[in-house]
Amino acid sequence: MSQWIEDIAKGKDAVLFGIHMYGPGVLALIKVLLLLIPALILVPGLIWWERRLLSWMQDRIGPNRTGTITVPDNFPIKGLRGKKQRTAGLLQPIADGLKLFLKEDITPASIDRKVYFLAPAIALFPAFAIGGTLPWGSAYLPFGDAVGGIYSLLTPVANVDIGILYVLAISSLGVYGVVLAGYSSNNKYSLMGGLRSSAQLISYELAMGTALASIVLASGSLRMTDMVRVQEQALWGVLPAVQNWFVLTPFGLVGAVIFLICMIAETNRAPFDLPEAENELIAGYHTEYSSMKFAVFFMGEYAAMFFFSGVFAAVFLGGYNLLPLNYEYLATHGWNFLGQDMGGFWRGMAWFNYWAGPAIFVGKCVVGITFFIWLRATLPRLRYDQLMGLGWKTLLPLGISNLIIVGLWIVATKLWGIGGGWAAWAAAAAVLVIIYLNIASLSKKDEMAFGGRSVEMKDPSPRRTVKMVDPNKV
Repeated sequence: MSQWIEDIAKGKDAVLFGIHMYGPGVLALIKVLLLLIPALILVPGLIWWERRLLSWMQDRIGPNRTGTITVPDNFPIKGLRGKKQRTAGLLQPIADGLKLFLKEDITPASIDRKVYFLAPAIALFPAFAIGGTLPWGSAYLPFGDAVGGIYSLLTPVANVDIGILYVLAISSLGVYGVVLAGYSSNNKYSLMGGLRSSAQLISYELAMGTALASIVLASGSLRMTDMVRVQEQALWGVLPAVQNWFVLTPFGLVGAVIFLICMIAETNRAPFDLPEAENELIAGYHTEYSSMKFAVFFMGEYAAMFFFSGVFAAVFLGGYNLLPLNYEYLATHGWNFLGQDMGGFWRGMAWFNYWAGPAIFVGKCVVGITFFIWLRATLPRLRYDQLMGLGWKTLLPLGISNLIIVGLWIVATKLWGIGGGWAAWAAAAAVLVIIYLNIASLSKKDEMAFGGRSVEMKDPSPRRTVKMVDPNKV
């Protein structure tokens, strides 16, 4: 037993399991199963979490009765015998799944059958393909730069060299399922929802690309694993005890805000849920879908939300790191508290962060899902012109400006050091802000040149004419 613990500490657990004896095919299968099975299990839980959280935010009753357990009379604890224990609706997602599975599967007569049945699968596939590139745990053991440990073998599923480009390419494929579903349904409402989704994707994919490109420049790599490692360096290059999470840097914060808005639009969630606006398009692209085909669309939406939250966590929030603290530096440089030696504590935190890495990463993904739900409960749906204006007039120029500033910061840092780099960043940011304010004032003057517009309300009731009769002629 002691040898087993020692081997695990040295990163030899994969050898103990004998994974290497069966070749890369078995290892790849294990990686895929470790991604798909937990994700499929989490999706019903996320649906329950949204319904419970929305009910709490909107002061109404959510699912609270499905799964009530009656304790038998012979239960060992007397205080619980014969009492009903509620499970807060935890089994509601299972009941919903059974309902969708047993519900009548209606197929309209005048549809493109092949495309109609293929569209839900196309909508589900990209989400899991994105999840395959996420680093769920550290491939590096604490207090050493050598690759080792079980996470070096099991995560990510595919550590591709073009990680972020792969994410952008795969995420854009998700719209094909929506567009094909709307096209094949032979329904005007569905077609309109599909067209809206394609226009929305084009508008926000560009801004998302510029936000991620700024992080690619700053980290010097397209791999998300390398981006997480870069974020473990000294904050701003001058504070070695604090990790350099990109969300803590000025350019990273701007990129994080842009990416956050764009990933909400990419997943067609409120307030960007125009492709399925129920007050305009009934249900949009999936109006003609029922039973399990509708459930696949539902599952694809929640899986996309979960994995996009994982991309956000890996690129901007330090990935699998719990806190933006460099535990190894704190342990080796004698950071004490009130005169007490804290070296052992910081070492323990480093090892805890290593072993709890996957749970920490999943926790950050759940926080991202919670943010999605919070927005849905708070903001109304945007008008279509507001949707287009936000993407083309605000996010895209802001993303391009941020990319230019990051490039200048990198060049200035190489020429004049860290101080010169941040000085160049501040100067470039000030110049771009001045240019933006001048352009905004010019556009405002152009709008004022057309004069003010007002809307006058008319009485909708019909006018009645009264015919006067001469009383002398009656």
